[in-house]
Amino acid sequence: MQRQGYLRHALHRPAFRRLLAVRLTGQYADGIFQASLAGAVLFNPERQGHAADIASSFAVLLVPYSLVGPFAGVLIDRWWRQRVLVRANVLRAAVIALVAGELVAGSTGVLYYGTALVAISISRFILATLSAGLPHVVPDDELVTANAITSTLGSIVTAIGGATAIAARAVIGDTNDQYAVIALLAAAVALGAAAAGRRFALDQLGPDETARRRRETLADVARGLRAGAAHIRSIPVVAHGLAVVGLHRIGYGLTLVCTVLLYRNYYAADGVVRAGLAGLSQVLAALAIGGGAAALVTPFAFRRLGPRTWITGALVGCVVLQVGFVLPYRLPLLLVGVLLLGFASQAIKISVDTIVQHSISDTYRGRVFSLYDAMVNLAMVAAAVLTAVVLPETGRSPTSVVVIAGLYLVMATAYAGVTAAARPTTV
Repeated sequence: MQRQGYLRHALHRPAFRRLLAVRLTGQYADGIFQASLAGAVLFNPERQGHAADIASSFAVLLVPYSLVGPFAGVLIDRWWRQRVLVRANVLRAAVIALVAGELVAGSTGVLYYGTALVAISISRFILATLSAGLPHVVPDDELVTANAITSTLGSIVTAIGGATAIAARAVIGDTNDQYAVIALLAAAVALGAAAAGRRFALDQLGPDETARRRRETLADVARGLRAGAAHIRSIPVVAHGLAVVGLHRIGYGLTLVCTVLLYRNYYAADGVVRAGLAGLSQVLAALAIGGGAAALVTPFAFRRLGPRTWITGALVGCVVLQVGFVLPYRLPLLLVGVLLLGFASQAIKISVDTIVQHSISDTYRGRVFSLYDAMVNLAMVAAAVLTAVVLPETGRSPTSVVVIAGLYLVMATAYAGVTAAARPTTV
């Protein structure tokens, strides 16, 4: 009943519902756009699906923003966040339209990747802004529920966006021109997110006016980032949580890239369970279902068990799913394993997001979330590069599954140990 009370209170807050609308509309656009990229680059029948191609895509799309993003985080702490949500979504729509034009022109080289990089970077900037603004629309005791709702519904809507793109591809075809039409649909949805952002008052999402009026040089920005990193180090519960997410994302990324390769180059359809791009839509659905279940359970478990027990339990669950569901290399079992991975990863992410929001002051929140986002991106890139170096093109490597399971086990043991004496986070 208490869990339902927190959920009801959060959803009854008009400002929270408006912020949720901005997030869900934007992430629906993300899902459509990302699926159009995957179709045009990774599942185009005229291309080969190599691990190195996937690693290159991850690196080109994620590394540059990971280096620039923390500087953008300082801007999130200085600019009106409402204005960021409106203008950045309009800019994202324009850049996605440019990507569509490049597809029509047949350009899928460096320029195409570079433009896609800009679009995805803007999306990450918007998500960091949304996270920094969330504590302005719900009180501290509702943050864990608000994070569960926003993170999980965001993942579900992203998956629905991807499924929308895949369904459109089945209807209109899979040439570059058709993928351009799908990308334009994403641009139109992004404009809807900008319209939703206009419903906030200018100062409603922060930051406070004293911080906003500071004029900074590039050196000031660098000093601000160092201050943000120092602030993280000064709060062990935050540092430990971010370390867990970063290391977990390496294992998650390895599993994700292997899954793409398995669906592209190894598996054949098994009954209703499909392979290829259609099969990956089932993977997205499984991740969304697992994440949705985590959103229902995590607020209650976080408060009842505490973050230490809940996060440690999720990591132990990752060990079990790797050995029991991924290692047999049976397509239906893998799909179940992906669902469980979606549950565990979302449970960890919701918990750590809440710890960060609760423990970090608003003065540093934008910087910390941008550093956090950069860490997650770089962890995913590291996983993709590692996959390209050590795994076969089919993605089938029992040794890697055992190593990932071992990584999760070490993480669970270490996190339980270092947080044993920590003061509980109460939200």
